[in-house]
Amino acid sequence: MHALIPLVLTSILLLSPMSALASVQDAVLAGGCFWCLEHDLEDVEGVISAESGYSGGNVENPTYQQVSGEKSGHQEVVRVQFDSDKISYASLLRHYWRNIDPLDGQGQFCDRGDSYRPVIFTSGEGQATEAQASAASAANELGVSKSKIKVQIRDAVQFWPAEDYHQNYANNNELRYRYYRFSCGRDRRLDAVWGERARLGTAWAIPLEN
Repeated sequence: MHALIPLVLTSILLLSPMSALASVQDAVLAGGCFWCLEHDLEDVEGVISAESGYSGGNVENPTYQQVSGEKSGHQEVVRVQFDSDKISYASLLRHYWRNIDPLDGQGQFCDRGDSYRPVIFTSGEGQATEAQASAASAANELGVSKSKIKVQIRDAVQFWPAEDYHQNYANNNELRYRYYRFSCGRDRRLDAVWGERARLGTAWAIPLEN
C-alpha cells in the first residue's frame, strides 16, 4: 500500500499541476534571530518549509558577517513556504505576530540593530492588504494604537538563503539553541507582551470592528 502513495501523488500532480502549485505560497518574515523564527514557524500545520536567509538590503549574496555587522542593509528573515489550502496567509501572520515583540523596532529581544528589526515582506496586493489588517488586529489585541506597532510592512525583494550551518539550527544544535533562546529572554518577553496567547496562532482575541 505504501508503495502506491508516491504513484498516487504523482498522478494527482500530473493531472492537476496548476491547482497543486497555485496553493503553494511564500511568506518572507523578519522577527529577530532567524534560528528562533524558523523553529517557531516550521511546525505550524500547513507550513511546508521554513528557510533562514537575508532580505531587504542591496548587497548581493550577503554573508552572515556582513548582515550582523550592519553593513548590508539586510534583515535576518525566514522564507516560509505554505499550503494555502491548509493555512491562510492571515492565519500564518497570527503565528508570526505572537512570536515577535511588535512594539520594538530597534531589534528583537537581546539582539539589537537594523538586521534584527521586524519586517513583513509582502508579495502582491493581497498579501499587503492582509499584512496591514493583521497589524491593526495586533494593535487592537494589545490595546495600543497602530502607531505603536513597529513592524515595517514593505514589498518583497530578493531573498538570499543563509549559510548551511544556520539552516534547521534549533534541531541540529539543540543545547546551544535552548541556551541562546533562554539567555536572550525571548519567551519571557513574548509572555509579557502576549500573555496566554504567546506563540499561538489562535483567532484574534478582539476582532476588528468593520
